[in-house]
Amino acid sequence: MLAKRIIPCLDVRDGRVVKGKNFTGLNDVSDPVSLARRYSESGADELVFYDITASFEGRKLFTEILKKVAESIFIPMTVGGGVNTVDDFDRVLKCGADKVSVNTGALNNPSLISEAARRYGDQCVVLSMDVKRVDGRFTVFAKGGRENRGIDALEWAKFGQKSGAGEIVVNSIDTDGVKKGFDLEMLKAVCDVVTIPVIASGGAGSIDDFVTLFKSVNVDAGLGASVFHYREIEIENLKRILKNNSVEVRI
Repeated sequence: MLAKRIIPCLDVRDGRVVKGKNFTGLNDVSDPVSLARRYSESGADELVFYDITASFEGRKLFTEILKKVAESIFIPMTVGGGVNTVDDFDRVLKCGADKVSVNTGALNNPSLISEAARRYGDQCVVLSMDVKRVDGRFTVFAKGGRENRGIDALEWAKFGQKSGAGEIVVNSIDTDGVKKGFDLEMLKAVCDVVTIPVIASGGAGSIDDFVTLFKSVNVDAGLGASVFHYREIEIENLKRILKNNSVEVRI
């Protein structure tokens, strides 16, 4: 059985880590380099770095802060934000990323997924989906949750897998920052239509939420932000409790 991964997420704006609720009301949290170093040393399996306003502001991802983060950690890092071309993949990978996350860029140019997979390999391409319920349907949003694209999330997930994405991150806008638990219904629906790894994002509020997630849905990883940033959950303790609940993790 593959070990389940615990992944802290750094949402970065103007060189600082921020966090909000339902993708709005962003508040300053910390310096990304010091946070990344703490996670690397405390047992996180991977790290996610999102330049969360790059697509909305129509610019390229900030690379200087990314290079500093990459130099300070010893765990794999996935990077996203403002990735619109294969050249953007190349630039981000050269800054120290292990995997590149595409969201709005892939929605604007769906062939980007297959082009990047051919050049860099499926394992390098992560399809990130910001999903919200609209009229009872799981619907994909772009530009940091600001723009409803009217695309069915399950069909988009299947397309992503077929095009060569190596894994999918499901960001539930409905549960983001609410800390009432992961969106199990949404995650199960995605897991039922793809076979590549799925990462759950949005809603982590307690250790029990992670236990419930891994016991209820066949996801490969659980992603969290503020619960880790503010030390409401310590990763070492989380992993011990998961292990005690028969969830395979790396300790």
